[in-house]
Amino acid sequence: MTLTNTFKKVKAASKTLALVSDTVRNDILNAVADAIVAGKDTILKANAADLEKAGKDYAFYDRLLLTPDRLDAIAADMRHVATLPSPLGRILKDRTLDNGLHLRRVSVPFGVIGMIFEARPNVTFDVFSLCFKSGNAAILKGGKEADGTNRAEVELIHEVLRRYNVDPSVVELLPATHEATGELLTAVGYVDLCIPRGSKRLISFVRDTAKVPVIETGAGVVHCYFDESGDMAKGQRIVDNAKTRRPTVCNALDCLLVNRKRLADLPQLVAPLAAKGVRLHADAEAFEALSGSYPESLLEKVADDNVWGTEWLSMQMGVRTVGTVDEAIAHIDKYGSGHSESIVTEDKAAARHFEDMVDAACVYVNAPTSFTDGAQFGLGAEIGISTQKLGARGPMALEEMTTYKWLIEGNGQIRK
Repeated sequence: MTLTNTFKKVKAASKTLALVSDTVRNDILNAVADAIVAGKDTILKANAADLEKAGKDYAFYDRLLLTPDRLDAIAADMRHVATLPSPLGRILKDRTLDNGLHLRRVSVPFGVIGMIFEARPNVTFDVFSLCFKSGNAAILKGGKEADGTNRAEVELIHEVLRRYNVDPSVVELLPATHEATGELLTAVGYVDLCIPRGSKRLISFVRDTAKVPVIETGAGVVHCYFDESGDMAKGQRIVDNAKTRRPTVCNALDCLLVNRKRLADLPQLVAPLAAKGVRLHADAEAFEALSGSYPESLLEKVADDNVWGTEWLSMQMGVRTVGTVDEAIAHIDKYGSGHSESIVTEDKAAARHFEDMVDAACVYVNAPTSFTDGAQFGLGAEIGISTQKLGARGPMALEEMTTYKWLIEGNGQIRK
């Protein structure tokens, strides 16, 4: 089965978005937000069926789970996106050449965004809100675990679009198959940009397979360095929140780096994690410092260095001892993924050095990496966290959903 006809429909629908005013776009986003709240029962019923199929032991059960409160938050994010200024038509450069030619560089949509994601049913609404507000059509390829939820969500969006006489093909959901992923990644001429959001394995597959442009997002091997001068109360809150708030998301803490001079304080620093059942994989020095104070069943000595590059996505975490801030930075350089990194310190010079030297999209001082999120940054929803350097980096929101074109106006000039 080929998806070419679907791609053609979305491409044609994307052209019609230029005729939809920002006011109407905002009205539609607010209407979809209202429909999410009004249609909670339908969405939650579909989600319950997906959860039952996945089973309680499914590793990303919490990420797949929708609740009334989470739907309210999704609707609130969509309403927030509607209040933001349009990213389209911004004059990025404006100048007149000596020959009289008037040049303007203006922000415009990409056209058609292909989004590949796993068990994240919130992404359907986030992607729609950002793409629609920025004048882009969206082709969604979700994971099989969330397929029922995604289909209920897209049908809700389509109902609102029909009510406003907007072509519903501005957002389409592909079958949850590997074949559909392959077709999307090779849909040259139909897809202007593809964004994968999910595991390291998924992102690597997309990068290696795609024939359309790709922005990498999602995979996060995240660290927090507790410095020699780190404040214990701050450190406890930061480490606990970064690790346990939602351990299955990409901004969750994977490895705690602790200054050797603070090893005596390590049991107190991670005490909140013990109460929540976090399993620690500690190097020899950290293991010795924790032995007898951290639950034996939750403490394991690291056997080899393979553990340090692990994105746990669960209630597990590495703990490694370092001697200096530069040693912490060297570890992050070797094992980090360029996502989010944090330092807990009262030493301003150490904080500035960490900010200057750590190569990541988001670098925190005395704050948890759990804040890496488009909504938390005041950007509305997000389409993902870019970990690359070419183009968008960090939370990708409205501005990152645009490219630009040059508009040149003359009066009969010719080039000599």
